[in-house]
Amino acid sequence: MVDLGGVRKTISMALVPEAVPGDYLIVHVGHAIGCIDPEEAERTLALFGELAQMDAGSRP
Repeated sequence: MVDLGGVRKTISMALVPEAVPGDYLIVHVGHAIGCIDPEEAERTLALFGELAQMDAGSRP
């Protein structure tokens, strides 16, 4: 079970059997395809948050 921006989904872990609860993962079409360093994941999530705010601010 993963949390994708507040949406919880069951995914396949077959490609990353080393992953443990709390790891950050790259997920594509229902499959975890890799683990990400926690610091890099936090930076990426922060950038996604900034983009979402910019997008919301540009709508009429």
